[in-house]
Amino acid sequence: MSIKGTAQKNVTLTSPNGQIQYTFKFGSTGPVLRPAYSVAFKGKTLIENSTLGIVFSDGAFEYNLTMLKPVFEDSTEDYTLVTGKASHVRDYFKQVTIPLQQPSTGRAINLVVRAFDDGLAFRYVFLSKNGADSMVITDEKTTFNFTGNPVMRALFLPSYTSSHEGPYMAKPLNEIQEDTLSDMPALFEFPNGTYVGVTEAALLDYAGMYLEKHNGVLVSKLSPWPGQTTVKIRAALPHQGPWRVLLISDRVGALIESNIITSLSPPSKIQDASWIKPGTSTFPWWNGNVVPDTINAPGNNFVTNKYYIDFCARNHIAYHTVVEYGLHQWYMDDGVGFQPGPHADVTTPVPGLDMKEICDYAKSVGVGIRVWVHFYALYPKLDSAFAIFEKWGLQGMMVDFMDRDDQLMVNMQTEILQKAAQHHLHIQFHGAYKPTGLNRTYPNEFTREGTRNYEVDKWGPGLDADHDINMPFTRLLAGSTDYHLGGFRAVPDSLYIAQYTRPLMLGTRCHMLAMYVVLQNALSMVCDYPAAYEGQPGFEFIQQVPTNWDETKVPDAKSGEYVAIARRHGSDWYVGAITNHAARQVTIPLGFLGDGNYTAEVYSDAADVRTEPNHLVEQSRTVSKGDTITVWLAGGGGVAVRIKK
Repeated sequence: MSIKGTAQKNVTLTSPNGQIQYTFKFGSTGPVLRPAYSVAFKGKTLIENSTLGIVFSDGAFEYNLTMLKPVFEDSTEDYTLVTGKASHVRDYFKQVTIPLQQPSTGRAINLVVRAFDDGLAFRYVFLSKNGADSMVITDEKTTFNFTGNPVMRALFLPSYTSSHEGPYMAKPLNEIQEDTLSDMPALFEFPNGTYVGVTEAALLDYAGMYLEKHNGVLVSKLSPWPGQTTVKIRAALPHQGPWRVLLISDRVGALIESNIITSLSPPSKIQDASWIKPGTSTFPWWNGNVVPDTINAPGNNFVTNKYYIDFCARNHIAYHTVVEYGLHQWYMDDGVGFQPGPHADVTTPVPGLDMKEICDYAKSVGVGIRVWVHFYALYPKLDSAFAIFEKWGLQGMMVDFMDRDDQLMVNMQTEILQKAAQHHLHIQFHGAYKPTGLNRTYPNEFTREGTRNYEVDKWGPGLDADHDINMPFTRLLAGSTDYHLGGFRAVPDSLYIAQYTRPLMLGTRCHMLAMYVVLQNALSMVCDYPAAYEGQPGFEFIQQVPTNWDETKVPDAKSGEYVAIARRHGSDWYVGAITNHAARQVTIPLGFLGDGNYTAEVYSDAADVRTEPNHLVEQSRTVSKGDTITVWLAGGGGVAVRIKK
């Protein structure tokens, strides 16, 4: 059976709990009909008459379409995660596949829609076209026509070439300038207290998506192939596009808790994941490779790295990262400023640096070794480099400076994950786009940067709490969010100056401790130097806090103002709460605890943190699931709690 567009036959899909409704129809846009959708939550329309379509090199798939009979199904994603905000996920969903055909061209696309209790997603599945085995996409015309002028919280960008690092803005949608390019995830807050987060999942062999405002409506924009502006996708048929994801709730914390993005991603392609071990890691570049004056002699050598390795071994820090010394990376390179020169070689350490010696020593004291590499130095030698890295005994690396998310770069990053897994190497992407749930598919993807973070304290205005508080409501919605965490030299705002070595921090030490829980990150950094930590109040929290979680709850949150996130590891819970520049009292209900009594170790801002922001108060008390923890947060402050059975 086929249904012509002129019949305007509606297709409705409702979430399992009945609160979210997706409606597909053929809507009128001028003199013609084109496919469109609307979304309602608890009976109120959030998105209306939003058109759909794909433009190919040989024509547009928008008009004169025929719909075949939709296929409905109910199912469940039930899986375990090696790394993430939860170790076991069971997501019920309802799905409809809407077959669309264009008789005049013979092209066919299935629109697949899934509705979960905490959001929905849809994707284009590209089928064959009169025997054609490939396609070229020049534009995607997915739109998001929000009702009611919600406040949009997002990172606005000047172009597609980006490290995705910048200040986040919050403005009513009607005040955002036309043609403003917006990164994702973006959060939309409606006047009635409903929240919608927009992002994408399962970005594989496709271009990254952005939002751009045209005539008051947000339109999808795809990152183009390098060197031109027309071609966005080249692919064989059939082909699946990424999921366009809408996280929906009247409790903003539910968007942070949601597992939809991993539920939409393919199952793990790594059969034996026993070698994948999340944990904290040094990153001495941030502090300036500080070592004691007694070290003889510091540099890109064994003694400097041994100093940090021994620090890790003493303090339960899983990894030490070899980066650089004296502004020259650890490998041979004739480039300038970390940019690869014509003879960059990531397989050859600088003279005096024996990577196998470092790996062997670290292994003898229970510490893993990682390295930093520039993408454009690594990629031309990918196979040989990974083989040598494995032979040395490396366990992972940061890959930096991609600054793109066109289809070619997306595919190259997927290739890195695939080949790294073959050599038992984990990956941390910097200068990279948002995560899209592939920590399920390739669990050796530990984390991604894709946001401005404390590295800027080395050279510019310090990153403050007003920036940090945007993270849970924007970038964190996509998944693991990598910051240069662990700066232990907080100063009052009036005393802050940029320091390339031993950087200073804004906000309180408790704010820093809380960030280890607030941010989901399988490879949290411990960026400062050993003497900055040992013997310092609060360091024991960093030593104890896990980087991988069995369960995540958000007891309280208000977008742009404060958030309290609780994460479980085994039988222990960890809570992190941060505020923006405003001091406030927060009350954290402990209903997420199991039965019985627990001991809560609470690290909170001291009374004098306005002048001494590193001061904190440590208290211990017995709690149960019927209790609350009430604590005062200084402006730019926080609270970190470990709750033990």
